[in-house]
Amino acid sequence: MRALVVYESMFGNTRHVAEAIARGLESTGTVTAVPVARAGDEDLSGYDLVMVGGPTHVHGMSRESTRHGAAVTAHKPDSTVALEPDAESEGLREWLDGLPPTHGKAVAFDTRADGPALLTGRASKGIGRKLRRHGFDLVAESESFLVDKESRLEEGEETRAEQWGRTLAQQVTSGRA
Repeated sequence: MRALVVYESMFGNTRHVAEAIARGLESTGTVTAVPVARAGDEDLSGYDLVMVGGPTHVHGMSRESTRHGAAVTAHKPDSTVALEPDAESEGLREWLDGLPPTHGKAVAFDTRADGPALLTGRASKGIGRKLRRHGFDLVAESESFLVDKESRLEEGEETRAEQWGRTLAQQVTSGRA
C-alpha cells in the first residue's frame, strides 16, 4: 500500500500526529508525510490512501487570519509555543480548493482543544467535505487528537494516532475500507 499524509501545523502538534499516523501506516507499505506547503507537487492518484489533517481554528480549518493569529501568539515574549516553519504559508483550505477532481480513498483528521466537539469545532469535518467534493471516498470516520490549554498535545495522543494509522492500514489492505 502507498499512503500520503498531508498536514498543516502551527505549533507542531498536528505534525507530531501526522508523523505518528505515518508510522502506523508503514506497517503495510510505503508512506510519505508532507506539510501542506510542499504537497502541491504530489500526484494524489498514485496513492492507495490519502490522509489529510490540520489544526482546528475558530471551529474549522485555518484561514489566513487565524494563521496570522497563531503567528502573533507564537511571537509574544511570554509565549510557550514555537511556530512551525511553514505555518504562515497557504493552508489546507487553499490546497484543497486547488485540487483537481480525482478518485481515491481518503481520511481526514484534526487536532483540537480538549472539549466537546460542539464547542471546539472540528477541522476534519471541513477537510472531509472538501475531499468528497474532489472525488475522494472517505473510508473511515475522521478522528480528532486533543491538545491542552497550553496548546500541547495531550499525553497518549501520539500513541493513539500511531495505532489509528496501523488500524486504517490493515482495513485498506484487507479491503474492509
